[in-house]
Amino acid sequence: MSHSETPLPPPSFAKSWLRLLLQRKTMAIGLIILILFVVMAISAPLITAYSPSKLSIVSRLRPPDGLHWFGTDDFGRDIFSRTLYAGRLSLLVGAAVVALSALIGVTLGLLAGFFRLLDTPIARLIDAMMAFPDILLAIALVAALGPSLATVILALSIVYAPRLARIVRASTLVIRELPYIEAARTLGISTFHIMTRHVLVNLMSPILVQGTFLFANAMLAEAGLSFLGLGVSPEVPTWGTMIASGRQYLGEAPWMTYFPGLAIVLAVMSLQMVGDGLRDMLDPKLRKDA
Repeated sequence: MSHSETPLPPPSFAKSWLRLLLQRKTMAIGLIILILFVVMAISAPLITAYSPSKLSIVSRLRPPDGLHWFGTDDFGRDIFSRTLYAGRLSLLVGAAVVALSALIGVTLGLLAGFFRLLDTPIARLIDAMMAFPDILLAIALVAALGPSLATVILALSIVYAPRLARIVRASTLVIRELPYIEAARTLGISTFHIMTRHVLVNLMSPILVQGTFLFANAMLAEAGLSFLGLGVSPEVPTWGTMIASGRQYLGEAPWMTYFPGLAIVLAVMSLQMVGDGLRDMLDPKLRKDA
């Protein structure tokens, strides 16, 4: 074969994913919005000139201007600063809930799907927990344990773990019957090794996709709990408490509610867009159709 006929090397993994990302403009837009949220939340002390808890009665209910981009609230606190710092807490809660619910849900799902004796009791437990509406179960758990950041994370993790457990269980039931699992058993490979190195690896795509949706749901649920007064301490800025405190000033100072509400909408929407894009990219059938 001559030099001119030498085949070109296959595209790298990063380039192929970048090409798929560019083909899905919705996912690209959602990813950009999400990255902006993360960067602005992390860089909040460098971006804002005001402390989120600094009171200024003379600046009370000041409309948006050059000094206070999002205006001020009924205590003269800068809403732009509070919105950014509230985003920090929402991202922290979302990430912690996804990590903890994944730990609980994946463990239960693997055990139920791989061991036949454990399937029925764990499946009934999952069905029983999913019979309750998410927000009502979270409210009950937070009310029983007491409102705090750790309680909110624990309650939401317990609420959303059954979703992951159900997906992992259903996929494990199929994977455990595949020939390569039978071959691994015949070769004497330990059950733990099979579950972690052969079954769990093949479940990473649905777990990753479901994790993005749980992230969005956790942020939305945390805002709802804070709105009801069941979230973190009232001194800590959250989008839910900001909206709750701005309800009585909707006619006089609507910016108190609009900006944190817009932040919730954009954050949740960006995560949903990224989740939809990941599902299409990681599913071979959908990727082939695209």
